[in-house]
Amino acid sequence: MPTDPLFEPIVFRSLTVKNRIFRSNVSGRFDNYDGSGTQARINWETKFARGGVGAIVSSFVPVTIRGRIMPNYATIDRDERVPFWRALGEAVHAHDCRFILQLSHAGRQRDIPGIEFAEGLSATGKDEPLHGFPCVAMTRAEIDETVQAFAAGARRAREAGLDGVELHAANGYLFTQFLSSAINDRDDDYGGPLAQRARFLLEVVAAIRAEVGRDFHLQVKVSAEDFNDAIVRDEAPGNTLADTVQVCQWLDTAGVDALHVSSGSFFPHPRNPAGEFPVDELIKTYDQLLSSGGLAFRNFLFFRIGLTREIFERRWEAARGPRLEGINLPASQVIRQAVGIPVLCTGGFQTAEIIREAIRQRFCDAVTIARPLIANNDLVHQFAAGLGRPPRPCTYCNRCLVNAVENPLGCYDVSRFPSHQAMVDEIMSVFTPAPFPG
Repeated sequence: MPTDPLFEPIVFRSLTVKNRIFRSNVSGRFDNYDGSGTQARINWETKFARGGVGAIVSSFVPVTIRGRIMPNYATIDRDERVPFWRALGEAVHAHDCRFILQLSHAGRQRDIPGIEFAEGLSATGKDEPLHGFPCVAMTRAEIDETVQAFAAGARRAREAGLDGVELHAANGYLFTQFLSSAINDRDDDYGGPLAQRARFLLEVVAAIRAEVGRDFHLQVKVSAEDFNDAIVRDEAPGNTLADTVQVCQWLDTAGVDALHVSSGSFFPHPRNPAGEFPVDELIKTYDQLLSSGGLAFRNFLFFRIGLTREIFERRWEAARGPRLEGINLPASQVIRQAVGIPVLCTGGFQTAEIIREAIRQRFCDAVTIARPLIANNDLVHQFAAGLGRPPRPCTYCNRCLVNAVENPLGCYDVSRFPSHQAMVDEIMSVFTPAPFPG
């Protein structure tokens, strides 16, 4: 019988994964304020390993405290963090699942900055235009320090026995702020032409290779297109697919083992994660951002007033387009044809035949999934049992997204559960068993 593409191993330069379905990076406030990890984080990741995915890309893991999106995310900013990540890796490995740590830095895109720093570091000194998060342009010394922070993070991941690292160079975070022609307004060697805007990312790749060698898996997540003007219309559109193809070719030459394709120069973005914009749910949690974003109170009023809310929702839907599942596949195909390394694609996947055809037709080599796996942790086992789509699929309502700022990450679509209490019980299950001892 022919082999099911979903369950063929994927072989990278120094890593083999048992199937073609990865858990994509998805973040929750499961950890301690100081960046130390907890048992809840281990429980969270183990859910997906037990559910059958071949590999997990961790949530956003800051390489410095100043680089976090918000407090209560486990970091990799010091050697003392290694034992926690080792324990997490061992828990995931027990289910024959690989664990790839996503090395990250928020730059100016910080929802809740914490008590340490009022302003984010960025390629630019311009506030983030959607929420108004403040920032300062990085000096050359700060760039050099951050390059070394990424290299040290990779070393710690290797010391923890993890299977590789991913650089989060997509969705508006620090690397995007350097790469994007719509954001980067520098007049030094890190601004201007694309080659100079890509310099920071390529320096980080080189520093990681110098630190951990070429036999430790390194992949990069990229936004295929910025669509930087999707919501704020007076913003420039930013990088095109052709720009990103060139960056991906440079990354291939620099020794990156795989690419991970997404889209959008900010987060959340109409195309990432594609789906509804749940304003009713957002109003309950958006107040968390009011003290950190100069435009957040304006947005809060927009969301509460019927007319402006309707305008925002229509703009969101128009920028997203009609496609939800596999929204990034066309761009992924172009990138895959242009490079010699495997390409992963994210974008709401939860239909087995869509994934199979994407792999067969060489749009990508594997897919990464976040929300549909939150909805159905055992999605891979369902596919293995012959189901083409889960009986209770993810509805792309994005309630998980807007709740993650304030509440435990999980599925908040009560229509998928027999009762509200059943939904709460599932969300809270991540806190059992007891906390990691430290």
